[in-house]
Amino acid sequence: MDAEMSKFTADLLQSVREMKADVRARETKVNISDVIEARHKTGLSQQQFANILHISKRTLQDWEQGRREPSGAAQSLIRIALSRPDVIAEVLV
Repeated sequence: MDAEMSKFTADLLQSVREMKADVRARETKVNISDVIEARHKTGLSQQQFANILHISKRTLQDWEQGRREPSGAAQSLIRIALSRPDVIAEVLV
């Protein structure tokens, strides 16, 4: 085995030991926007949720990805969907 392969093997074994010991080099946290959470709670697709809000799917995607913010009326519907997704399904679908 050449030196490069030996180094690779040693690094790989060290990585496995660190995983088993729950040692992390870095930890990434993903913040899910309220828009995504609300849509997921309703169980609707992006297209269905956009139709309920009377917006384009692209606008919804911009909101979900943080490129734009929903208006006041849309924010109210999103808050309702967060707390009572059943109401959205019952009233608007």
